[in-house]
Amino acid sequence: MVTWERVVELAHELPEVEDSTSHGAPCFRVAGKAFAGVSRHEGAIWTRCDREEKPFLVASNPEAYRQTPHFEGAPAHLLIWLQHASEQDVRERLEDAWAIQAPKRLLPKR
Repeated sequence: MVTWERVVELAHELPEVEDSTSHGAPCFRVAGKAFAGVSRHEGAIWTRCDREEKPFLVASNPEAYRQTPHFEGAPAHLLIWLQHASEQDVRERLEDAWAIQAPKRLLPKR
């Protein structure tokens, strides 16, 4: 199982990540924009996600990406239940969320 401590380490592997809070809970920001954090649901984190990709992610692993009514109504946010997610899943979701919020100057050149 991925721990919150490991989530913190993974998030800080990304450029210019800052620790912050959102609604009183720890979160991560890049350029002042929140991209992931601790969920109010014990054992879960939230990340930003691509609106079009979200249904496919949830369908691909409904245990790890199980949604609550609140998050079903938030098309650009994804809940990740850490006990059901691999480290690779968490890393990829953090990278994607970071890229959504990061300024273009930080994104890899294509």
